Amino acid sequence: MKKLVVLSGSGISAESAIQTFLDMGGLWEQYNITEVASPQAWENNRKLVLDFYNQRRKQLFECIPNSGHLTLAELEKNFDVSIITQNVDDLHERAGSKHVLHLHGELKKVRSTLDPNLIYEMDHWELKEGDVCEKGSQLRPHIVWFGEPVEAITKLLRLLPRQIYFW
Repeated sequence: MKKLVVLSGSGISAESAIQTFLDMGGLWEQYNITEVASPQAWENNRKLVLDFYNQRRKQLFECIPNSGHLTLAELEKNFDVSIITQNVDDLHERAGSKHVLHLHGELKKVRSTLDPNLIYEMDHWELKEGDVCEKGSQLRPHIVWFGEPVEAITKLLRLLPRQIYFW
């Protein structure tokens, strides 16, 4: 079975009414990234950071995969498909894609501030101050913030074929 590696970004989820970060009127025009998407933001104004991601998560719970997500999932009938996405939504998975690598984290997951390996699925949209992991530390969004390493890069390199074709 032939292998396909698909690189995915905000454009595919914009059709599902997911607000993008960089487009005209995008989130970075409304927010200063250093105030909502950095370790310093978490230390300086945890409530604002939690509110920002809670709004994103609430929006995600109201969205559904679009034809782009569904078409990529359909390709799995004939190809070994890996999707590498910058998106933090779960629309590829909800469309049926089985192999999705999220470079920048996942909005429907949270992790311990004490042990980043303790990652939990969220079945609701609101993360609050005082929501803690089994070790007692505050939970934070499972998102790669500006200034943090993109740990998934090593997994990405393993997925890429020796030859890459661009269309």
